[in-house]
Amino acid sequence: MAKLTISTILSLLFFTLSFVPSTHALFAKSISNEELGLNDPKQTHLTFYFHDTVSGPNPTAVQIARASASTTSFGVLSMIDDPLTEGPDSTSRLVGRAQGMYGLADQTQPALTMAMNFAFLDGDFKGSTLSILGRNPVLEGVRELPVVGGTGAFRFAKGYAQARTHTADPTTGDAVVKYDVYVSHASSPNASTNHAPACTRVSLSATVTYS
Repeated sequence: MAKLTISTILSLLFFTLSFVPSTHALFAKSISNEELGLNDPKQTHLTFYFHDTVSGPNPTAVQIARASASTTSFGVLSMIDDPLTEGPDSTSRLVGRAQGMYGLADQTQPALTMAMNFAFLDGDFKGSTLSILGRNPVLEGVRELPVVGGTGAFRFAKGYAQARTHTADPTTGDAVVKYDVYVSHASSPNASTNHAPACTRVSLSATVTYS
């Protein structure tokens, strides 16, 4: 009986293992760029202005948490829905919104950890997004943050963003920041209703131009 039991167990184990490769093949498989309908990677440069308003009756950045034990601003966390415009003026054409969170994550200097999406609402990239995740030491002249992904025309995006403070009000805490975003992305013809044009540089600082 013991031999029969061992034989039965071994048989069951053999048949179980025999199904593993086929199950694995259903779970994940390699596909080509052609199957995804992807074109060759494109390199795009975007320029726009980020308006972070914490004061007044309609702030676009709202504090949602603060560490009670901290004697500094360390631990402050804010949720944002900041306008992105062509130019530095708040009345300039709206091209998108920066949506996400930032928090003060450095105990020695004002440095933010930023997790946000640039959601484009107008122009050739309408309906597409870029995702940013990185460290922003706000007192430095130029801060570099990684682009970690994207959607729509920016599928498979990777690159970096450079942030430069345009204006900052020490009384209100409001700020306007210029962003230059350099991104490599593979755009599918069906990725977005308004997919990326065949260009290498896009400027949103005045009017959309191509070069």
